[in-house]
Amino acid sequence: MSSLSRQQLALLIPLTLTWGLNWPVMKLGLAGFPPLTFRALSIWLGVPVLGLALVWMKVPFRMPRQHWRELLWLAATNMFAWHACIIVALKHLPSGRAAILGYSMPIFSALLGALLFKAPLARRAWLGVGAAALGVLLLLWHEVTNLSGQPGYVLMALVAACTWALGTQLLRRTAIPVPTLALSFWMTVLTAVVISLLAVLLEQPQWRAPGLATWSAVAYNAVLIFGFAQAAWFALARGLPPVASTLSVMLIPVIGVFSSALWLGEVVHWQDWAAVVLMVAAIASVLWPARQRAAPSGGASARSSHV
Repeated sequence: MSSLSRQQLALLIPLTLTWGLNWPVMKLGLAGFPPLTFRALSIWLGVPVLGLALVWMKVPFRMPRQHWRELLWLAATNMFAWHACIIVALKHLPSGRAAILGYSMPIFSALLGALLFKAPLARRAWLGVGAAALGVLLLLWHEVTNLSGQPGYVLMALVAACTWALGTQLLRRTAIPVPTLALSFWMTVLTAVVISLLAVLLEQPQWRAPGLATWSAVAYNAVLIFGFAQAAWFALARGLPPVASTLSVMLIPVIGVFSSALWLGEVVHWQDWAAVVLMVAAIASVLWPARQRAAPSGGASARSSHV
């Protein structure tokens, strides 16, 4: 278990707001526009933003040749499947609930860590995972009927979450000796290529000129998601234990639900409010500092030696 440093907290707060608000933003941008093409445009426009950040911060771009295979695997698990599957699912599901399905990732991450990587979980970590899982179930309470009509897209969102969970575990354990920002840059470039190929193969007949709402959503994603949030997430994922890093972003689907209610008119129920409490409890369970046991005083030890 690990507490956030000030620098990590400075990344987490804007990351949570940016990603949370992005769900209704993407939903508006996808209206009448093919999802993979939307994602490809966003990533390609985000690549130069991220590149300028590397130049400004004097971070080297170099990636050693022997690490490209591992980099490709990290990109596939952290970005390829996530960005392709979740954007297609979002096109056909309510944005708030798509966010909830996507951010079931911490639950998968904890289970994969325990099963595949033999990562022991403290009792309060399991409590946090349980609270997050219950929060997800509560938030889906009123969507079971609607979601049952779109089982393929529900499954697609869950596959995206599970793959991202595996990627988070792998990213925490990677030994690639490059800065996280450079790692993020090259994974983003690879993802842009893969998503573009999928868009050409699957969506070319649907291509049309983007409208103002689509361009605005693309700009939001290019600058704030791929230019900032994605890299910030990778920094947290590499710097914190997997359970702590994943549960620390559990407020994102909550923001997604309530911002979608405000902007898109999606209905908020009492289960949504209860889920907020559970998500906060899940975050606190892994990030709240553990109580330190007081060491026995010298006087007490001395007295005990005379007994």
